[in-house]
Amino acid sequence: MTPHLPNDQAVTQLWVYLQASSLWWLMATLLAYAIGVALHAAARKNPLVNPVGIAATLIVCLLLLTDTSYERYFSGAQFVHFLLGPATVALAIPLYHNRDRVRQALIPMTVALLVGSLTGAVSVVAIAAVLGASRETLLSLASKSVTSPIAMAITEQIGGIPSLTAAMVILTGVIGAMIASPLLTALRLKDPLAGGVAVGVAAHGIGTARAFQISPLMGTFAGIAMGLNGLLTAILVPLLFSITQK
Repeated sequence: MTPHLPNDQAVTQLWVYLQASSLWWLMATLLAYAIGVALHAAARKNPLVNPVGIAATLIVCLLLLTDTSYERYFSGAQFVHFLLGPATVALAIPLYHNRDRVRQALIPMTVALLVGSLTGAVSVVAIAAVLGASRETLLSLASKSVTSPIAMAITEQIGGIPSLTAAMVILTGVIGAMIASPLLTALRLKDPLAGGVAVGVAAHGIGTARAFQISPLMGTFAGIAMGLNGLLTAILVPLLFSITQK
């Protein structure tokens, strides 16, 4: 008869098994987000209590406590990352429903996108450079205002650190979603076009989700801005860094 393992040894072996399982990290991610949603609801949907921010904090703490690398975590949670693609494409539905309003605003939207995309990339790189960041870090920060699949691809292309970019993208989105409503109110900015484009360019998908909570029309413009900002950044960032190398 096989002797029973001591409790601490049994727990250790169970944890080793779960840690090696891809399903565990997917479940941990979903559970962390469920906790974030519950706390957000308990706070009466206060924008400062952001579900994504709470989930990210819980996952980071779990990774630190278990000494788990980002690569191992991502191997299990990459299905959630994959869903970002279909979720982004699904934003075409409200775009289609509001196509007449979008058509009327093409010129101001184009100008705002160009200015916002350049400002988002150049400002963070300039500030980080003044603070003494390495070139590899600068390359990783440049695309922090775009949705993570595009941002990580840009960073990998120009020689940065994709994992650092992913962290900065999440941080940027969470902060943008938290301050979007209070900031727009403080600026007395009620136009859904202006507010949506600003949130979409500055805070990508997480900000866009918040914009839809404020107003469906604002969410539509935020989704358009997020997608086009990703396209512009994918062109501008490699171009800017190639020019600075010469």
